[in-house]
Amino acid sequence: MSLWFTHPLFLPSLIVGITILLWATSLLPEFITALLFFTAAMAAKIAPPEVVFGGFASSAFWLVFSGFVLGIAIRKTGLADRAAGALSARLTDSWLRMVASVVLLSYALAFVMPSNMGRIALLMPIVAAMAARAGIGEGTRGWYGLALAVGFGTFELSATILPANVPNLVMSGAAEGAWGIHLNYLPYLFLHTPVLGWLKGLLLVGLICWLFPGRPQPPENLPPPAPMSADEKRLAWLLAVVLALWVTGSWHGIGPAWVGLAAACVTLLPRVGFISGEEFSTGVNVRTCFYVAGILGLALTVTHTGIGEAVGQALMRVMPLDADRPFTSFLALTGITSALNFIMTANGVPALYTTFAQSFSDATGFPLLSVIMIQVMGYSTPLLPYQASPIVVAMALGKVPVRAGMVLCIALALGSYLLLLPLDYLWYRLLGAL
Repeated sequence: MSLWFTHPLFLPSLIVGITILLWATSLLPEFITALLFFTAAMAAKIAPPEVVFGGFASSAFWLVFSGFVLGIAIRKTGLADRAAGALSARLTDSWLRMVASVVLLSYALAFVMPSNMGRIALLMPIVAAMAARAGIGEGTRGWYGLALAVGFGTFELSATILPANVPNLVMSGAAEGAWGIHLNYLPYLFLHTPVLGWLKGLLLVGLICWLFPGRPQPPENLPPPAPMSADEKRLAWLLAVVLALWVTGSWHGIGPAWVGLAAACVTLLPRVGFISGEEFSTGVNVRTCFYVAGILGLALTVTHTGIGEAVGQALMRVMPLDADRPFTSFLALTGITSALNFIMTANGVPALYTTFAQSFSDATGFPLLSVIMIQVMGYSTPLLPYQASPIVVAMALGKVPVRAGMVLCIALALGSYLLLLPLDYLWYRLLGAL
């Protein structure tokens, strides 16, 4: 009888488990945990370098990097203050209205801008300037609420829009590759938007107003805005081109990360750009870049080593999947997705879950497409911030403590599973999807 610690998955599981524990408990700064993961994974040779360090080659990593650079330029030129001035004059009458407006703006932008990271990078400096004008300074609970509204509104609500979220694209590709199923924009939107878009947005606004109260002060007697400077005009044109290229990505085939990186390069060019070398070195949050690379590398490692598949098979054996109890099966499939989220993070979950979809369909009697769609509730509702890198990025840009992000994460997850999941099940039934 072989010893349990000689199992080939023991060492990879130990390294992955400790990494997740450190991120979840914040016993160490997140970037140090990421560096420790790289070190341990390479020293133990649990995966090749191109897998462990695969996060640095990911488009998400470069979207984070370019987002930091563009955010510095937006703040430096004054575009952030100008946009915030236009918004704060109308949206700071009450805290509820201010939070709801930020969440709605985060969600609405997802319809025209496909990158979570790009949207966060664009919105965060504008929301920060708007908060400052309303008397809500950095480091206050009110500011934490607004920063989290950008992160959660951007990631969780955009899951209802097929091309606006990385896990959605992973799911779409996996469904097509494994089962020949092509997901369509409008049916997907109609299935998920009422519950996971509108109702979840209302729940998010209510929780932020409750957990992070703020007292905005509407600005009074503000002078009329000065004419746009030459730098503001040039940056506005650059951002307009970037946004147009993001929106038309399906036509020209250039990924949003590389469009953002090209724009970042332009902003850094001597005499042409907007940012000096000193501003770049002090403004780009390298800690967060390493953290994001660590999260993505962890997900790739979990898939490469077989940990994810082993966990998925184990969950299939213990979860109550029964064709005679459809609601219980619906809960179980959502639970499987949530459990996978702990080890693979949101970007990696659809790649594994979708490969098991036919087995889940046979066990539950649900149509294969519906089984694939059920996972959206699970991967778009993280229990801890590290499971969704866009939320982590928003927290880093807003300097939000991990504890504050965890409180909102857990509260929103509990509200979603207790209130929205039954409604989601009823909506599926009403549409005849189950």
